[in-house]
Amino acid sequence: MELLVYSQGFMKQYKTESRIATTQKVDTTDLLTEKDMKHLPSIVREYLYYTGSVGKPKVHHFHVEFDGAIRKNENQGWMKFRSMQNNFIEPATRIFYIKARKMGIPATGIHLYKNETAIMKIKMAGMITVVDAKGQQMDQGETVTVFNDMCFMAPATLIDKRIEWQEVDSFTVNARFSNGHISISATLFFNAKGELVNFTSNDRFETSDGIEYRNYPWITPVYEYRKFNGYRLASRAEAIYRKPDGDFCYGQFALKKVEYNFINH
Repeated sequence: MELLVYSQGFMKQYKTESRIATTQKVDTTDLLTEKDMKHLPSIVREYLYYTGSVGKPKVHHFHVEFDGAIRKNENQGWMKFRSMQNNFIEPATRIFYIKARKMGIPATGIHLYKNETAIMKIKMAGMITVVDAKGQQMDQGETVTVFNDMCFMAPATLIDKRIEWQEVDSFTVNARFSNGHISISATLFFNAKGELVNFTSNDRFETSDGIEYRNYPWITPVYEYRKFNGYRLASRAEAIYRKPDGDFCYGQFALKKVEYNFINH
């Protein structure tokens, strides 16, 4: 039996939302050049060169697939998952579908961010809703996620004018990303090779049920850069909340596929 199974309801929603967003026309002949990057901190420009983004078409939307493991708290075991997502830069939209299995029971979920509004729904066995998250904290927190995706999965999008940059030192920058009425901040850490190695933000919230939200620093270290369709990207990542009693890693991710300016997913 296949370890992970789809929920037709969430999959249908994923495909419908993706189809609606993909109707926008994009110019894939417009290449990313040095002129587009002149306002960026030097280490961010170096990162775009390192990833192979310069001289290639500007990214308007992208498709990503992950394998990984997640857990609800420190006392629970890891639950394997597979995910797929479609991100659209303008207007900012993120459509994320996840499938997993917990104690033999299939679990599926969808994260949807569009029109500056976010929801997260998770069901067990395709019927029992265990998470139904929405509201101001979700809207803000998923704006952080959208920016994090841009940084690690689509570096070419960092030329976006909605991002304000402040150089801290040779390998550290602060960034403020604004989408409509929502503005979030993050700090990006690079190494001497030009790799982006960590991302932290204080603007995201932990929730396991969509009812109670807790604000902790959110940290996403990444590792092992390798080639994906001619781009050099981090292939592994962790998602961590820095709690008062110590760091809690709740997600481990292995990048499997990236496709830019796709026609249909």
